[in-house]
Amino acid sequence: MIEWAMSLTANPFFGVSASIGVFALGLYINKKAKNPAANPLLIAGALLIILLAALHIPLENYQQGGSLITMLLPPATAALAIAIYRQIQVLKKHFLPVLLGCLAGALTSVGSAYLLCKAFGLDDSLLISLLPKSVTTPIAAELSMQGGGITAITAAAVVVTGILGAVFAPLLIKLFRISDPVAQGLAIGACSHAVGTSKAVELGEIQGAMSGIAIGVSGIVTVIILQFFPL
Repeated sequence: MIEWAMSLTANPFFGVSASIGVFALGLYINKKAKNPAANPLLIAGALLIILLAALHIPLENYQQGGSLITMLLPPATAALAIAIYRQIQVLKKHFLPVLLGCLAGALTSVGSAYLLCKAFGLDDSLLISLLPKSVTTPIAAELSMQGGGITAITAAAVVVTGILGAVFAPLLIKLFRISDPVAQGLAIGACSHAVGTSKAVELGEIQGAMSGIAIGVSGIVTVIILQFFPL
C-alpha cells in the first residue's frame, strides 16, 4: 500500500467510517433479502474482512478507529436494564418462570459448550471464548476479555448462535408444540439473544417482550455462573 493510503487508513476516522459503512450495507441487504440468515452483523463482518484483505490494510490501522466502537459495549450492556424496566410488570407476573427458564438456558448453554470444547480438546483460551456464546455481545465480549479469551472468536460465536436461533426457533416451536407465548419468547431470548429476539418480535408482542427480558436476565445469570464455573 502506498504511503499516503497507509496514513489515511491509520486515521481513526477510517476505522469508524468503515464499520458504519459495512453495517449500513448489511442492514440494506437484510431488508432486501428478508431472511434471518442475512444477518447485518454477519454481513458487515464478512465485508470488512474482504475490504481489509483486498486493499492490504493492516488490522492495526483499522483498530485505530475500530477500537473506539468497542468503547460503546459497556454502556450498551448497562442499557439492557432499560429494556427490563419497561417490561417490569410482565417480569413481576412471571418472575419465577423467567428466572428458572433463564437459569436452565444458561446452564445448558455453558455446560454444552464446556463439554464439547473438552471433547474436542480445545485449549483454555478457546474454551473461555465460547462459553458465553448465548448471551448478548457486550456481556459475552467482556466475560471473554476478563477470562483471557479471544474476543473476536466470542463475537463470531455470538453472531452464529443468534442466527441459528432466529432461523430455527419457529421450526422448533412447532416441532415441540410450544403454544405459550411467554415460553416461546423466553426460550428464544435465553438462547439466541438480540438476533433471536428480532424473530420473536415477528411472532408476537408478548414473545418479543419476554425475549427482551430474557436477554438481560440470561446475561446476568451467565455472569454469575461463570464466576463459579470450573475452567
